[in-house]
Amino acid sequence: MAVVNSHKYCDGIRRRDMLSIGSMGLFGSMINLPRVMEAQARAAAEGKPAKDISMILVFLHGGLSTIDTWDMKPDAPAEFRGEFDPKSTSVPGIQLCEHLPSLAQQHDKFSVVRSFGHSNSDHGPADHYLLTGYHPVAGFNAGLNPNNQKPCMGSIVARELGPRGSVPPYVSIPKVHNSAGSSYLGAAYSPFGVLADPSAPDFAVPDLAPPVTVDGKQLNNRRALLSKLNRFEKAAEVTANQSAKALNTFQRKAFELMTSDATKAAFDISQEPEKLRDEYGRHTLGQSCLMARRLVEAGVRFVFVDHNNWDTHYNNFHVLKNDLLPHLDSGMSTLLRDLDDRGMLDTTLVLVTGEFGRTPRINGSAGRDHWGPSSAIAMAGGGVHGGRIIGASNERAERPATTPYGPADLVATVYHAMGIDPATEYETPEGRPVPVVPGEGRVIDGLF
Repeated sequence: MAVVNSHKYCDGIRRRDMLSIGSMGLFGSMINLPRVMEAQARAAAEGKPAKDISMILVFLHGGLSTIDTWDMKPDAPAEFRGEFDPKSTSVPGIQLCEHLPSLAQQHDKFSVVRSFGHSNSDHGPADHYLLTGYHPVAGFNAGLNPNNQKPCMGSIVARELGPRGSVPPYVSIPKVHNSAGSSYLGAAYSPFGVLADPSAPDFAVPDLAPPVTVDGKQLNNRRALLSKLNRFEKAAEVTANQSAKALNTFQRKAFELMTSDATKAAFDISQEPEKLRDEYGRHTLGQSCLMARRLVEAGVRFVFVDHNNWDTHYNNFHVLKNDLLPHLDSGMSTLLRDLDDRGMLDTTLVLVTGEFGRTPRINGSAGRDHWGPSSAIAMAGGGVHGGRIIGASNERAERPATTPYGPADLVATVYHAMGIDPATEYETPEGRPVPVVPGEGRVIDGLF
């Protein structure tokens, strides 16, 4: 078991980046992959039209301080404006934080929505709100994994657009966020969790592609284990309308996928040039962004990069300057440039966001606390115009000063970019119709 980092958020829940090759990797991959593949086959048989767009979501878990990055207020009083200075970007008239110099030179490739915000300043509910478009209701338990009451955007994309080739349509790295699940859509549309840190020297994806050192005997042992698991699944009749024969068919295909050269290649980050890996940054966020590009290139529809420790209640400016912002700067700027150089930016939507912003007023610990009412998001590719600022917050970044946008608008915008009909509805197991976009959701004006 490897541990990337450990961070206790202020809600008292310890959220560890536990990258385990134990029960979650083995049982999750071996049991869920067949269901994913069955769902992929069903989508193909239905002949669903698909806009050929992929998405990379860089989720800054804990809450990015947007007043110190995307939406600085240099004219505000000192207790609001903070320690950083704004600097000019490649787009005349637009400034970003001085500690994002490489991103500043790529601003022609991305736009920022500054009139963004919502009504929740608690980690778990805000996570769910951002990632689904739906605010959680009574009974929500943030500590469950998954905790979804509604499907994450990645699950909707997997359900609507289906697969490209043999790779899973929805992948999460380096771990699976608690609110990244598929809810009532079922396990077939859950993310495939990489469960390993791409920046680790010995990086390998547990139970997806066995290392070349795994011999035939070990592989057969896994077949034997799968056979035992099948027995219990059959006894429990996991799904009422799925025969044991059909399940075995997709399990066999999943096993072939796990040992295929194409799958190994997609996840083999060591094949990237050392210089390019250095440019992304030899850290979790940088190498996760590089892995995301590789996966999209291999056919993955939606890649969720879950990066931790943005909950800067203490020493906000020290932590941002010396740790978090340099990693974001190298990872995101190189991702945008790399996608553009490969001709992939037009067909890859990139979203960078946290679950909320940080308080405009600096607290007594030189930090900023949770702030849902005002934040900012960055978007690029997939038809999004670069070099734009959409909307504005007020003079202290306390709330939107122009047309406000929120999570429902974000999911509407994502689905619009990816060619998913916002009027699409699914039925819950109870037979209740639920639209993929809440009624108030509309496409963010000016991005396209």
